[in-house]
Amino acid sequence: MSATPSLIVLLEGVSDVAAVRAIMRRNDIGGDHVELRNLQGVTNVGRVLPEIRQLQPDADVVGMCDAAEARFVERALGANSCPVSDASDLPAYGFFVCEADLEEELIRALGTERAVAAIEGAGLGGKLQALQIQPAWADRPLAEQLHRFCGVASGRKEQVAGVLAGELTRGELPEPLSMLVDRIAWSA
Repeated sequence: MSATPSLIVLLEGVSDVAAVRAIMRRNDIGGDHVELRNLQGVTNVGRVLPEIRQLQPDADVVGMCDAAEARFVERALGANSCPVSDASDLPAYGFFVCEADLEEELIRALGTERAVAAIEGAGLGGKLQALQIQPAWADRPLAEQLHRFCGVASGRKEQVAGVLAGELTRGELPEPLSMLVDRIAWSA
């Protein structure tokens, strides 16, 4: 029987969970005291956060969101006695913000060549090439093609996020992921 988690990490979706899990595994952090919770959309944070506070009042709650959705986390924290003026206040409460989104952060941190190599290593090179020859994408920058590739097919976003995140060393992590991983490691 696993222990009740003392740290709950709220993440927007399955791809975020896959990425954080891959980083935790690579860096040998976490354990039974950490629960990665898929919000199934960041808009659910306003419902989930008070539920956790009621059912597991001793658990620390942290998380990560995309910049465009930070307002939902701001509102949820504010409604739970955590005063927030704007997204710059979120890290004080253990919530970290990805500029654009997690996939863009991962691609930028790896660089396009390493991202392509990781995708090829996962057996998805042919699928990436199929996207790259489509007229709508053929002339786009490689970073845009990679970002589109991450979310173009069901289940791929989760798979690719885990693959890309697993390639990064702790020192290469983009800032929001680095701060989240540091917070998880600190809780151990």
